[in-house]
Amino acid sequence: MSFAIVTDSTANLTASQLKEYGITEIVWSYFSENQEYRCSDLESFDDKKYYNSIRNGAKITTSQINPQQYISVMKPLLEAGEDIMFIGLSSGISGSFSSAMMAKEQLNEEFPERQIELIDSLGAGLGEGLLVIRAAKCRENGMELKETAERILSFRDRMYQVFIVDDLMHLKRTGRLSNIGAVVGTLLGIKPLLKGNENGKIVAFGKIRGRKQSIKTLAEKYFALAKNAAKQTIGITYADCKADAEYLAKLIKEKLPPKEILIFKHEPVTGSHIGPDSLALFFEGDYGVRLK
Repeated sequence: MSFAIVTDSTANLTASQLKEYGITEIVWSYFSENQEYRCSDLESFDDKKYYNSIRNGAKITTSQINPQQYISVMKPLLEAGEDIMFIGLSSGISGSFSSAMMAKEQLNEEFPERQIELIDSLGAGLGEGLLVIRAAKCRENGMELKETAERILSFRDRMYQVFIVDDLMHLKRTGRLSNIGAVVGTLLGIKPLLKGNENGKIVAFGKIRGRKQSIKTLAEKYFALAKNAAKQTIGITYADCKADAEYLAKLIKEKLPPKEILIFKHEPVTGSHIGPDSLALFFEGDYGVRLK
């Protein structure tokens, strides 16, 4: 039996991908100068204008999705007789997943005959989105909901998420960096190397001098840790630094090309926390890779 796949806009997938794979999306809001905005089409998102506004001092705030928002999207699917798999933003950086759990509890009472699988991606951006795509492909291959959930949980634990930021101020301001004492600013061209750890939290685990060298370090992490690279789809997201994303992709293609590289603008909600000129790489490693 088929099932519906639901995710949120922090999965960093384009409208065309959502349509191609039959994914239902819950769109997050972000706020600037008391105005609410939503990005429901990543392809038309003006990342240059958005990230320039942050560079120029715009204060962007976000708020987690509440249980009713999940219910309003999931209930019609359940009413139509569909089971649901939801893959959401890491619980390590947002409380929204607990809202999804509350929504599930209420919906289970109302639809006891239906199955609802919630998967905490322990990631953001394409660290979440690649899981969603994999789930859709499992469904296309005729897998049942439970089997797909098992596959995605296994894939999640092998998903490596590494990134660089231009300025730690944004992560400091929003409290998203778990080990702030591990790094001190970005003085004298020192760039912090960050990753999503095994608990889905953002941690700093290295320092590199210079932007170009920091991009090379992202590629080196892929060369060292990627498993079955030639069969992989990997992801790169950028916050108004497309040339850097293309340079990273070039380094990867020249030495250890994957099956496919997705290169996307980084969506505005989690992008507000990492800031302009952030560059992220997502790929599959072996078990325990999140500890490295």
